[in-house]
Amino acid sequence: MEQDILMQMKHIVVRFPGVIALNDVSISINKASVHAVMGENGAGKSTLMKVLIGDRTPDCGEIFFEGRPIEKIASTGKHKDISMIYQELNPIKDMTIAENIFMGRFPEKAKGIVDLPKTYELCQKIFDEWDLPYDPRQKMNTLSIANMQMIEIIKAISKKSKLIIMDEPTSAITPKEVEKLFSFIRELKNNGISVIYISHKLDEIYQIADHVTILRDGEKKKECPIEEITREEMITCMVGRDIKNVYYKKEVDIGEEILNVKGLGRKNVFSDVSFSLRKGEVLGFSGVMGAGRTEIMRCIFGLDQATEGSIFVEGKKQNVKKPVDAINAGIAMLTEDRKGDGLILCRSIKENVSLASLKKMSRYGFVDKKKEDDKVNKAVEELMIKSHNTSVAANNLSGGNQQKVVFAKWLLKDPKILILDEPTRGIDVGAKTEIYHIISRLAEKGVAVIFISSELPELLGVSDRVAVVASGRLVDILDRKDATQERIMELAVKGE
Repeated sequence: MEQDILMQMKHIVVRFPGVIALNDVSISINKASVHAVMGENGAGKSTLMKVLIGDRTPDCGEIFFEGRPIEKIASTGKHKDISMIYQELNPIKDMTIAENIFMGRFPEKAKGIVDLPKTYELCQKIFDEWDLPYDPRQKMNTLSIANMQMIEIIKAISKKSKLIIMDEPTSAITPKEVEKLFSFIRELKNNGISVIYISHKLDEIYQIADHVTILRDGEKKKECPIEEITREEMITCMVGRDIKNVYYKKEVDIGEEILNVKGLGRKNVFSDVSFSLRKGEVLGFSGVMGAGRTEIMRCIFGLDQATEGSIFVEGKKQNVKKPVDAINAGIAMLTEDRKGDGLILCRSIKENVSLASLKKMSRYGFVDKKKEDDKVNKAVEELMIKSHNTSVAANNLSGGNQQKVVFAKWLLKDPKILILDEPTRGIDVGAKTEIYHIISRLAEKGVAVIFISSELPELLGVSDRVAVVASGRLVDILDRKDATQERIMELAVKGE
């Protein structure tokens, strides 16, 4: 019914040079509801949200909020009743939690004079209300990515908007924090607030959403109550094809040992970690957020310094003090923060892909441009990176294609060992399946893969063995035939 509708976007069209990003898209959001917006990376979800919050002016179309038209929102500023939690975190790390939450709306002692004690008091009141364990005076640079994500969520909730957009809000938080977020969302609904929820995790959508809108290639393909569409129908609608085996894994012959980690530790972070890895093997790493999975891999790759233990590659002890030492030993790593660590966003696909291999493409200090073009074009074609040419800047690509650019960069190095830290975080089901195929092809070529993931179904789907980490210790390593979600969680929780 018309009186139940909070917001409507009608016949939205957005054109970029050479492409229509949104083609006649309409969407209605009910009051006190959770509306999921689904689609592959590049489907138009982010562009649609940018139009809604005023970051982009549409070429055509109208927006209505509570029955009244929103006109020229991009030129007049953000709508006070709409707030957004962005997937890509952008906190001011040298400021406190409270300062980040109240940025742009500080309480004042007098005109232009910030009342910091009042800021901390109001922030603590929010934390008490939601039973959160944070200190308002703590600096953001001391927080994990998961905790930064939670602060962004609290920031949006604290504005008391009538509509909150959440873009992949659970991409970097623990299962326990997901439960807390869902309790927030249910409470928001009870208070008459609506949520637009963007996620690639289908399980979450079915837990929390009332309605769903599916976009593909800039067009709306379906809008319906969540109970009227199955998971299989949703996937097919998003990708335009039937994906039967989402977690693709080809059985390959496992070769000889290539990596041996013995008693590795970093003071006050993790200790006594030992495991081995063989050619062609995919070794999954599981554990709750903060268990130490990433920290272990950062030491193996030389991003952080181990304080104890040894690393052997093909039987030879490696003195890994910095990433170049690991790279020279044949180790490559895709970090969990692809935009912060993996890419130079303002540079082109070509520059990003060739960056780690320029020495191989150079002679007498000069890059062989033809050789660079040939190798980059081959990698782009092999990984099916979607772009009309390799001169496109990385920040113009979808999340899935950005991740494949990072893959391409390291594949040009022909690594013996590839560490993947949350390689499918924040990308759609179609791009995920393509990445599983890439991993399988690498294993077939004899590359040894370490695969860190917080999503147990994908971990079980692509791994030969699964290592479980808890409280900075490697608790157990399970063979594929013995690994189940229940067993992994039991080990992870017991270890914590």
